[in-house]
Amino acid sequence: MSFQYNTVTVNGEVFNCYSQMSLYDFLIYLEFDIRNIVVEYNQEIVSLNNLDQIFLNQGDKLEVVTIVGGG
Repeated sequence: MSFQYNTVTVNGEVFNCYSQMSLYDFLIYLEFDIRNIVVEYNQEIVSLNNLDQIFLNQGDKLEVVTIVGGG
């Protein structure tokens, strides 16, 4: 069985992912805590409710910011 891959950039670092991988699955694979992040996908902020409806394409660019609480 042969898999197709896309190359995407996350916070300036290049990654390969399956061509039919959702943004949600990819972020889980990279071990991000979905409850505590803000995601910019190709220069647009994405609602966390829509992560499973977006599928990664060749050349996509992601910026992921982890929200840290404290005082």
